[in-house]
Amino acid sequence: MSILDCAIIGGGPAGLTAGLYTTRGGLENVTMFEKGMPGGQIINSSEIENYPGVTGEITGMDLMMPWPAQCQKFGLKHEMVNVLRISKKGDLFTIHSEDGSTREAHSVILGTGSSPRKAGFTGEDKFFGKGVSTCATCDGFFYKGKEVAVIGGGDTALEEALYLAKICSKVYLVHRRESFRSAPNTIKRVKNTRNIELVLNSLLEEVYGDESGVTGVRVKNKSGVVYNIGVSGVFTFVGNDVNNQTLIQEDGSFLCDINKQGQVIVDISMRTSVPGLFATGDMRIAAPKQVISAAGDGAVAALQAISYVDEHLG
Repeated sequence: MSILDCAIIGGGPAGLTAGLYTTRGGLENVTMFEKGMPGGQIINSSEIENYPGVTGEITGMDLMMPWPAQCQKFGLKHEMVNVLRISKKGDLFTIHSEDGSTREAHSVILGTGSSPRKAGFTGEDKFFGKGVSTCATCDGFFYKGKEVAVIGGGDTALEEALYLAKICSKVYLVHRRESFRSAPNTIKRVKNTRNIELVLNSLLEEVYGDESGVTGVRVKNKSGVVYNIGVSGVFTFVGNDVNNQTLIQEDGSFLCDINKQGQVIVDISMRTSVPGLFATGDMRIAAPKQVISAAGDGAVAALQAISYVDEHLG
């Protein structure tokens, strides 16, 4: 196979935008490697109200639906493979896939994002998929008319609590602090939603149940009082871990510089410490973790990749 002008790893907003800009900007041989359906984590969001130009109610799935077709219109190719590792020898990168295949590329744009972090309570692994979930849009329907708990205090936790409140009879929002880390308007909506009960200054210690699934949670407040809440489902939204596994080399080192949190260190142009390698979206340092920011990263990285390839190929 011919050497790629640019390999894009990840098919979220950053990767798709990078695909659009690289192909429309003149690179003729660009492939996006994404093992699943393009769109990223945002496709699981029940409501988007802060993407410029989008008004009214729209889901993450609806927002991302047209993006792949737009990119492919200008020549972006999509390979549904799982990339295990990226290495570099000389001026060429090698993309190592799970199926044993390899591809070479002059430049690489990373957009592998992040994954929901585990909350760490007892029973989380035992009941995951059997009452414990990290996606209200995916699993909320199973708890229609039932009581559930949402764990977390950020934008995602509150937004998903609001979504679940439309389906479930009651939502207990459990947060370890007194205040939330979310947009003021979202906080106001949560507090004004009659079937959302705030359980603040409290930690979820255990999820318990039987062979049929979750039947309740054990919560401990800041005073040390432990009490039980009967629920059928638990939805956790306590942050994300960076998906940087593709950067790990055979000797255990990372291909480029990362910080203590595992985030890829980039400059304002999305350039990493390795020439020709760019990182975007949730996996980079100081990422705002917003769709529009990830898309902007993808555009910046693409323009830089075009310049890099033009310079090195003459």
